Amino acid sequence: MGLSSFVYGAYERRIAASLPADRIPRHVGVILDGNRRWARGSGTTPAGGHRAGADKIAELLEWCEEVGVEVVTLWLLSTDNLSRPATELEPLLEIIEATVTELAAAGRWRVHPVGALDLLPDGTAAILKDAADRTRDIAGITVNVAVGYGGRREIADAVRSMLQEQAGRGTSIEELAEVLDVEHIAEHLYTRGQPDPDLVIRTSGEQRLSGFLLWQSAHSEFYFCEAYWPDFRRVDFLRALRAYAARSRRYGS
Repeated sequence: MGLSSFVYGAYERRIAASLPADRIPRHVGVILDGNRRWARGSGTTPAGGHRAGADKIAELLEWCEEVGVEVVTLWLLSTDNLSRPATELEPLLEIIEATVTELAAAGRWRVHPVGALDLLPDGTAAILKDAADRTRDIAGITVNVAVGYGGRREIADAVRSMLQEQAGRGTSIEELAEVLDVEHIAEHLYTRGQPDPDLVIRTSGEQRLSGFLLWQSAHSEFYFCEAYWPDFRRVDFLRALRAYAARSRRYGS
């Protein structure tokens, strides 16, 4: 082991030991940003950057297991990304398909697709649904794989689903308007039944949500990391948890 590895290892252990057990987030959302910029800096293709990013996911989940995180949401592909040229989109979808298949095959995590699956190619949607079916009864971390995901689309889908449900019960628009509250919509989100994210991490130095978990992140804490996603390290993750633990959360203010 080199000196730098030894020093980083000691530093990681010190941060991990300082984290209060009652201040660990239950749900962590991660915007996996910077794969393409990492690829340019590394002299490889965009697909090479996405593969390097995909290889980091299992590591992140292991780090989450170590500290007791219960739910992780990974933004792998936005609805905007679906308009990319086929020469870039098709390899990216293949990488996502392989990644989701590997996560399911590990038998450690419950894979839950979140996104507009009807916008995806049939083969991709089928792989996501199969991963969810295969891992449904696993007791490990719930891993939301956000593919074909957009926050505005999710809210629109939730409202549409709610209206269809109420119409099926014979509820009129006037009757629904009298009783409608935020919980009615929340019950139809892609993440229904899950705790909202306590902490949202975005890599690559960008400091915006870009539509990620718009509804659910109303009271989330945010942590922005300069590292591109393929370079994200355990020490970066622990720093995010340390920053979260040090904050005083103010709901609604």
